Amino acid sequence: MKRFTFLIAAAVLASVPAYAAETADYSVGPQYDTTHVYVPQDQFDTFVSSFVATFGGATSKQGEFQVTPTKSLTKSQLVLTPSGTVSVFGFKTPIPYPFGDERTGYLVTDIDAAVASAVKHGAVRRIATFPDPIGRDSVVQWPGGVNMQIYWHTAKPSYAPLASVPENRVYLTPDAADAFVKSWTGYAHGRITADDKAASGAEIGEPGKTVRRVSIESGYGRMVVFVSDGQLPWPYGRDMTGYAVTDLSATLAKATAAGVETLVAPFDVGKRQTAIVRFPGGYVAEIHQGA
Repeated sequence: MKRFTFLIAAAVLASVPAYAAETADYSVGPQYDTTHVYVPQDQFDTFVSSFVATFGGATSKQGEFQVTPTKSLTKSQLVLTPSGTVSVFGFKTPIPYPFGDERTGYLVTDIDAAVASAVKHGAVRRIATFPDPIGRDSVVQWPGGVNMQIYWHTAKPSYAPLASVPENRVYLTPDAADAFVKSWTGYAHGRITADDKAASGAEIGEPGKTVRRVSIESGYGRMVVFVSDGQLPWPYGRDMTGYAVTDLSATLAKATAAGVETLVAPFDVGKRQTAIVRFPGGYVAEIHQGA
């Protein structure tokens, strides 16, 4: 009887589809995860200077490259700050489709396996994997229309750990939220650290309403998913990344001196003080102090 039961169990396991098996974690670390910032080429240097003035850090050498599989040319530079990293693009040609839609770039250990895992977990490829000047890339879309770049470098980079890990801020309606969270946590080996189904809507410009707020951590960094009716006032929803700082007032003072506009003045919500700013070139970001 025991042998018969064992054989049945083995047969059942063998029949489980391959996608049900847990896939590997291809993340490298949040210091290698970048927000993609597209700015007009004539405001490129001004944006980079203002971002460094606000958060500190350093930059890579600026260059002009073809970073798309079809013909194009862009200024490109990496800005590495203690609060997070951005990849800056200032195209000198029209931007080929679908570039400009991706919100973030995530470094992975194996580009082909990572893309296959993303697809297995519900993402679709917006563009097939292609070579760039320093590695290989793909752009994928998760449920709810969340676009991300997955990339791999030929020469392994080495960046210092971040002083504070930024948040990838995702805005969704209930139609897509559960599907996105399931797909992303499955792919990223993400851990839901909080799921507040009655969070204050004031945090996303909807005072008097409650929203769902899901916090996720993984090897790719932090993410917060806001689930609401989508009736967001400007500039909410345009902020792709939230930066944690130890002194919000001092950070905003440095930002203002560098030409950064405060769109939403600091206010307290939940366990944090938050503000939204717009950098030269149009990049909108949230900055907060507190948990």
